[in-house]
Amino acid sequence: LKNVKYVTQEELFRESDIISLHVPLTDKTHHMINAQTFKITKPNLMLINTGRGGLIDSKALLQALKQQKIGFAGLDVYEEEENVFFEDLSASGYQDDILARLTTFPNVVITTHQGFLTHEALTNISQTTLKNIASFEKGKLENCL
Repeated sequence: LKNVKYVTQEELFRESDIISLHVPLTDKTHHMINAQTFKITKPNLMLINTGRGGLIDSKALLQALKQQKIGFAGLDVYEEEENVFFEDLSASGYQDDILARLTTFPNVVITTHQGFLTHEALTNISQTTLKNIASFEKGKLENCL
């Protein structure tokens, strides 16, 4: 790619004003944003996670917010979302203390895994699905890892 400078992960963390995560959760990416990361990031970092919740160590994020180590967090995913984001807990509340505390910060936005819910995204998802079905019928596989 032209006009792209490849840097180490440490340099990326140290120099970025905005970090937006769009990677799968693997052993290598699990907690790629952690307490060590927050020690080297800029103090006004904007951290966005639309990938997977486990990319960010939630306890470390909470500490970084409390210590004003980052300026903003936008979370469409959360490390322990399975029993929280997809249930109606309005009558009982949720028992996740870290998530409860994250919701108290004015500089944190949590969209409960709904950031994809746009007309354009749903159209793209359905078109890709139909294209994959048609390809499979022809004996071809597309979009495979």
